[in-house]
Amino acid sequence: MATETGIEDTTAAAAAASVTTTAEEKQTHRLERKWTFWFDNQSRPTQGAAWGTSLRKIYTFDTVEEFWCLYDQIFKPSKLPGNADFHLFRVGIEPKWEDPECANGGKWSIPANRKTTLDPMWLETMMALIGEQFEEADEICGVVASVRQRQDKLSLWTRNAANEALQMSIGRKWKEIIDANEKISYNFHDDSRSRPAKGRYTV
Repeated sequence: MATETGIEDTTAAAAAASVTTTAEEKQTHRLERKWTFWFDNQSRPTQGAAWGTSLRKIYTFDTVEEFWCLYDQIFKPSKLPGNADFHLFRVGIEPKWEDPECANGGKWSIPANRKTTLDPMWLETMMALIGEQFEEADEICGVVASVRQRQDKLSLWTRNAANEALQMSIGRKWKEIIDANEKISYNFHDDSRSRPAKGRYTV
């Protein structure tokens, strides 16, 4: 993995080189929609910088082969520096509350441990997203893996927070996908602007 300050540049270059090689060597299998990996390194914030200025688009893909090459080479949360995030979002949606697709949404979240659970849950969630395993696929914006000193976590972002029935269905399906036994909660993005945020739904 690259150093913290240059990770977005070296990651993008390595991803492009690896994916190009993979595409040339193998027949590709097209996904139903395109996805983009994003990286946000907040471990060394610039004084006075607005939130989101450290967010970087890394690579957009639309084949199974590209996904596996990217994941195997680079995109494992356990390799992240502290206080950094990996995002996998549908093309056209930025992983920001202000994005029009996210503005009225929220997220399901589950605590994780980078040494044991974060990587497998991240992978299972990504495979479910690109494999269209959710009946409510159009409702899902993406997934975020967050590495923190106190507690790592995984969050599944959705579009319409106020639709409780829809969100409960997604939450139950996600728990099944990541094989979670503990309860998970859903927060509105609007609520998350204040601390502490209160969970609206629980499954």
